[in-house]
Amino acid sequence: MRKKENRYTIAFYNLENFFDTKDDPYLLDDDFTPKGFKKWNKSKFWKKAKKISRAISKIGLKDSGHPPVLVGMAEVENKGVIETLLQTKKLRNLNYGVIHFDSPDERGIDTALIYDKGHFSVLDAETIPLIVQNTNGERDLTRDILYVHGKLHKEEIHVFVNHWPSRRQGAEETSYKRIKAAEIMLQKIDEIEADRPNIIIMGDFNDDPNSESIQTLMDTGMFINPMQKLLSPESGSANYRGEWNLFDQILISHSFLNYKKGTHSFVKAKIFSPRFLKEWKGRYRGNPFRTFAGSKYLGGYSDHFPVYIVLDDN
Repeated sequence: MRKKENRYTIAFYNLENFFDTKDDPYLLDDDFTPKGFKKWNKSKFWKKAKKISRAISKIGLKDSGHPPVLVGMAEVENKGVIETLLQTKKLRNLNYGVIHFDSPDERGIDTALIYDKGHFSVLDAETIPLIVQNTNGERDLTRDILYVHGKLHKEEIHVFVNHWPSRRQGAEETSYKRIKAAEIMLQKIDEIEADRPNIIIMGDFNDDPNSESIQTLMDTGMFINPMQKLLSPESGSANYRGEWNLFDQILISHSFLNYKKGTHSFVKAKIFSPRFLKEWKGRYRGNPFRTFAGSKYLGGYSDHFPVYIVLDDN
């Protein structure tokens, strides 16, 4: 059995509306202000920040012996909320850096990546605009795809952090948008000048492993989806009206199935759902312990469980 110190965790976490308390006049963030619908204030913000930092610090700890080296995030309002998160007691000594760009999303929620500077170095980072139209022909102002090219130890890897268009107008009615997101990302992957590049695609895809958008990626033959087996009637990363979904996934290129010296190889994939991230009682027992249910403040973590993979450093 490999020692834990040779193992590293890579995670993705949808933080469920991690907003600051300021009213940005250019964004639809009024609900998350002290006078808004959610009565969002500094006390609630800090409580959420401390809870999220606790969760991140423990993701994969039993598998690798230390917190994740990479964490992709969704639903963060700006770089400032992430920097605040990294100053909390649980994370301030972990040497994380931040990659974040503002996206055109109307509500101002973005994707981001934090990385352990002792294990990962950034070579390049950019956003890939996700340009899709609504049925009326107007652009759907949604989240960009975050692309980060870097080195995990000495091995180059390419990371894509996603938060694809929602199903709010119906799963089938909006499916074309998520298929388009997959196609746009594949265009970028085609531009990567490397022989068998190491690619990690993570995110909240608003689709399950068997959905057409995810299959658009899988049909290329370039990836494996180790998350697929984790979805069942009893388990997933989010629960909607009593049904489990696995919208949060991490796909990897086949290159992570080798065991050559100086490379990283795939070990396992998991949903991180310890008791402290769950509702403890009532009709929603076992579901993610969320911050809000509608306008009702619950004071929990997120309406999604984090997901992660473990890699061996060969």
